[in-house]
Amino acid sequence: MTNEVKQEARVDGADFKGSRSRTSSRRSNLALAQLASPHYSLTRVEKIFLLYAERGDCASVRKIINEYKDKPKEFDINCLDPLNRSALIIAIEKENIDLIQILLEAGIKLKDSLLHAINEDYVEGVEALLEWEEKSHVAGEPYSWEVVDKSSSGFTLDITPVILAAHKNNYEILKLLLDRGATLPVTHDVRCGCDECATSKRLDSLRHSQARINAYKALTSPSLICLSSRDPLLTAIRLYGEVKRLEQMEAEFRAEYNTMKHVVQTFATSLLDHVRTSNELEIMLNYDSAGDPWQPGERQTLDRLKLAIKCKLKMFVAHPNIQQLLASIWYEGLPGFRRKNMFFQFLDVAKIACLFAAYSCSYMMAPSSVWGSFLKKPFVKFVCHSASYGFFLGLLALASQRVETLCYQLLGMEDVAESVAQERGSPPGLIESLIIVYVVSLVWKELRALYMDGFNEYLADLWNILDFISNIFYITWISLRCTAIYVVAREFGSGLDPRYPRDQWDKFDPHMVSECAFASGMIMSFMKLVNIFSINPHLGPLQISLGRMIIDIIKFFFIYTLVLFAFGCGLNQLLWYFAGLEEAKCYHDGNDVPDFEDADKACTTWRRFANLFETSQSLFWASFGLVDLTAFDLTGIKSFTRFWALLVFGCYSAINIIVLLNMLIAMMSNSYQIISERADVEWKFARSKLFVSFFEEAETVPPPFNLFPTWSTLHKLVGRAKRGAATSKTQRRHRRVDREKADSRYDIVMQLLIRRYVTGEQKKMEEFSVTEDDVAEVRHDISTLRFELMDVFSRNNFVVPKHEGRNQSSAQGKKERIMERRIIKDFQIGMVEGVVNEIISTESEPKNIFGKIAKAIGRGESKRKDWNASVRTSSVTGDPIGSTKEVARKTQRNTLRRYILEHRDEPLRKMDADRLAQFNPLLAEINPVARLAYAKFKMHLLKRDYEGLRHLSVDMDQPNASLASGSEARVHGNGVGAAQTVTRAPSTHSSGTGTRTSQSGGHRRSTVRRERTEIDIPSSGDGAVVVVVEARPRPETLASSESQPMAAATATAPPAEPEPQPASDCGLEATQSIRQQTSAPSRREPPPPPPPPSSSSSSRTQQPPFAKGTRRDGNWL
Repeated sequence: MTNEVKQEARVDGADFKGSRSRTSSRRSNLALAQLASPHYSLTRVEKIFLLYAERGDCASVRKIINEYKDKPKEFDINCLDPLNRSALIIAIEKENIDLIQILLEAGIKLKDSLLHAINEDYVEGVEALLEWEEKSHVAGEPYSWEVVDKSSSGFTLDITPVILAAHKNNYEILKLLLDRGATLPVTHDVRCGCDECATSKRLDSLRHSQARINAYKALTSPSLICLSSRDPLLTAIRLYGEVKRLEQMEAEFRAEYNTMKHVVQTFATSLLDHVRTSNELEIMLNYDSAGDPWQPGERQTLDRLKLAIKCKLKMFVAHPNIQQLLASIWYEGLPGFRRKNMFFQFLDVAKIACLFAAYSCSYMMAPSSVWGSFLKKPFVKFVCHSASYGFFLGLLALASQRVETLCYQLLGMEDVAESVAQERGSPPGLIESLIIVYVVSLVWKELRALYMDGFNEYLADLWNILDFISNIFYITWISLRCTAIYVVAREFGSGLDPRYPRDQWDKFDPHMVSECAFASGMIMSFMKLVNIFSINPHLGPLQISLGRMIIDIIKFFFIYTLVLFAFGCGLNQLLWYFAGLEEAKCYHDGNDVPDFEDADKACTTWRRFANLFETSQSLFWASFGLVDLTAFDLTGIKSFTRFWALLVFGCYSAINIIVLLNMLIAMMSNSYQIISERADVEWKFARSKLFVSFFEEAETVPPPFNLFPTWSTLHKLVGRAKRGAATSKTQRRHRRVDREKADSRYDIVMQLLIRRYVTGEQKKMEEFSVTEDDVAEVRHDISTLRFELMDVFSRNNFVVPKHEGRNQSSAQGKKERIMERRIIKDFQIGMVEGVVNEIISTESEPKNIFGKIAKAIGRGESKRKDWNASVRTSSVTGDPIGSTKEVARKTQRNTLRRYILEHRDEPLRKMDADRLAQFNPLLAEINPVARLAYAKFKMHLLKRDYEGLRHLSVDMDQPNASLASGSEARVHGNGVGAAQTVTRAPSTHSSGTGTRTSQSGGHRRSTVRRERTEIDIPSSGDGAVVVVVEARPRPETLASSESQPMAAATATAPPAEPEPQPASDCGLEATQSIRQQTSAPSRREPPPPPPPPSSSSSSRTQQPPFAKGTRRDGNWL
């Protein structure tokens, strides 16, 4: 090597690793010199070695490795090119699996090559590296990507294979990792104050935040949600709410969290795109794992939709499928209403509105009557409530116009009308009494809503806040009117005359203050009418824009208040004395009566700047041009003081009128523009909130009828008392059966939706046109083939041209020529001298910060830990890549069950008892007769369950018809890394040997985390139609099932060397797999029996098949 460094670098007190890990002693001695120097030279052999790796010349690479493996001074297999890439990373980027195998066998260091393979979406390379990592890894030691120096690593320490695969949203690589038992990423709560989080923040707060972002970015990956979540829809909704909370708490990373929100919402919305029937949509939206099970035909609860509305998934709620379902429920009981003319629709609505009192009374007296049942319909309930509220607003309008006084005047009773108008503490009249009844009923309605929804959810709706404020005003009005009556009665009892003209009342008279509160409440009540506009497609977007503008006004008010207070203090300081002179001029008589006749100007001017409150009012009205400059011509004011006051007023006008008001107009215009751009989504979301609020059975009758108990309320109270007194075993059993049926229906629908979603996403990936990477890959394949042919010819004594490292003509393209030129000319990226040296010298061993954060999840005192239980429990003790033993453990389960179901027509007497022991080592401990009896017993159960599941699939409106030939089923799980593949493909049989092969796409995979039932129903195609039924845990073993990953069934053949595992106590029902091939029975051959298990695996099972704690549901079969 011509540029080889001759001397060793000496650094006092520096003990750190070099950026390139060298195996030879010469490289180790030169590590410090290479780091300190801005230029590092490769040997000639290393340059040629990297060029061959770049070109894909496997034969030449193998030749160099064999020739120079004992010459460490001339060649290091771990050398790096100018882009900090080793030969292994180059092979990964070129997707050359042969070259990867050669380098691995030669002992090249893996470093972060596995992460590079995942980043390149190179599945074959990931599989090879995972196998090699598992072979070379020592238990208790860090993995290869965890010990890479920061100077040469391309990824941060918190990036694990699962996190990176989730970032790339690669379904196949994620499934490969989860099958091996790799753990999922989980972070601590953002407010967690445990020791690990405190230490991480103190050492590097940026890395701590980025680790959380990377983890949540992985958790929000659609592929990871599909593969690891038991309920993908619920997980997506909760993740959206969690990310939204983090967005508000960590405003520095708002853009990243906003992107995560969009990804999760798009995934949840995409699931709706794959819904094909109304039954599937209803099961999807009405499922609630914690509440009462919903059965088809019952009133729809829409629990999932309510949760989406609460978390504000607007795209999900505004989806056409959901809107169609909501509209069908909304207009239930009014057939043909939407097809009528607008005039006839108006007549129907007017008829219902006029009869709202009759409908309410009918429901109160007989809820099951025709009119009582009609009131339960959502649209009828909405019209009746709107009519009742409109009647209340009419009463308010009549009270504001003093209709009773006008009636006295029309009847010629002028004296009575005047006395009523001036009477202090008069009792409420007829209209005011009706208003008081309405106010009490409205307050009762709000109290019930507060009790049912909770305080936080109640305040989340701005209309509830408006109702709360209006009710406060009305309660204040009623209280002050009662106070006024009491004051008048006390004065009358003292012998005083309480009746005198209104202009002589005290300024804080209770009757007068009560009128102010009544007027404010009346304004709020009329503004509430805007909420009804959201049902109209034309007025709805305007109502939403108005709400956004009110929020803008509130934001603007804080800045405006500061400016107003500042200039108010300044002007009051300048003009308070001269305002006092004007006040003395106005009240010159000394009897506290202003003299408007002789001192009209003084009486109107002195209030302008008398105190801080009056000065602030003057400045506020000056914003609207209601204060002129003559207000500054005060008595005794000096010229300079007047000039300075006008200067301050001018600055205020410039800041307020020119800047702030225009800024408010711009903010309101921006809000309206945002709403108008997505007016359809915003309006549908607001309308859906209104629809759902009337779907509930509570508050059926409108105010004021809600004050009176109904027969249905009494019936519920009596029924609740009876249920609380005694609940029979039959009722509990029925509820348990209903729960199991609801869970089964929901699991089937979600499996179908996930399978369709995964299939659709894979098709989208395949629809891309030819890209530059595809062309580069073809070029590399051609180059590799060229060198392979040259190697074959040279071995057969053909004359072939020699290709050296400096030959530029062999490069494939411009980019390849540039890269080879850099390697040949030894182009290296220089380092800033001293900076890296200082950083590395102070750095200890690499720390896996994210790993520590994940381990601390069990000790943190976070309030939001249970949003994804499976993720939380699986991340305490983690394995980033898992092992092949985990895959073998899953694929060997239920083999006897599968054999019985596939050969249920075969007589049992032909079954050898020794073969049964091969399937289940536990059966080896009993006699052969008992083995056959056990198999007969299981066959009877399987046949019975098969018939029941066939009827269940028919009840689901034949969802199996949507499973096409050659497709696959997607099933969820509850444990980490327990994903399995269930692939269906057309079966082909060779005529000569009679063997059967299956074909499956590279990306067509699906997962199973729990035990499930698979039913293959023959279709008209060449394949098999599959219905997957996921089993549910039994209630008595549910607690134990949540603490460990659930066993997963597989549809693949048993492995060559099965390793039986101890029986699990998770309490799942028996998994049943029934397969019916569409090929002719004569061409179907039974699969060969698996070989007997190894002695090591058999020695691990000591219990008999029916011993205590042993599963009898087929988990061992």
